Amino acid sequence: MKLTNEQMIFVNLPVEDLERSKSFYTALGYTLNPTFSNDDGACIVISEHIFVMVLRKPFFETFISKPIADTHATAAVINALSATSREAVDAQLEKALKAGGTEPQPPRDYGFMYQRSFQDPDGHLWEVAHMDMDAAPG
Repeated sequence: MKLTNEQMIFVNLPVEDLERSKSFYTALGYTLNPTFSNDDGACIVISEHIFVMVLRKPFFETFISKPIADTHATAAVINALSATSREAVDAQLEKALKAGGTEPQPPRDYGFMYQRSFQDPDGHLWEVAHMDMDAAPG
């Protein structure tokens, strides 16, 4: 990972089972950055500027002063990623489901935008969407 002056995002997620999380996210086609991974957490590279830090819950707690939310019972955030086509949205969801994720909502088709959602094994919500801006209203 080469740090640049461009803005990047690091999504930090508390997880129960680090190995399960690493397996899940690499099954989606993302890569593991071993330089920023250890027994407490792992850096999952989604793109040049998007990273997911999956952190064992006790380690995650060292960064916060609030209790960790029960992501299986509540939602506080939906992490959304773009896709290059409707087919890419479907392919990403199929990978997530095959890797142990669930699809908490049915697909949504707005004509110009197509969305599907998945929940990782720790209950974190993700959305994958394709937007055809040429077909967007007004």
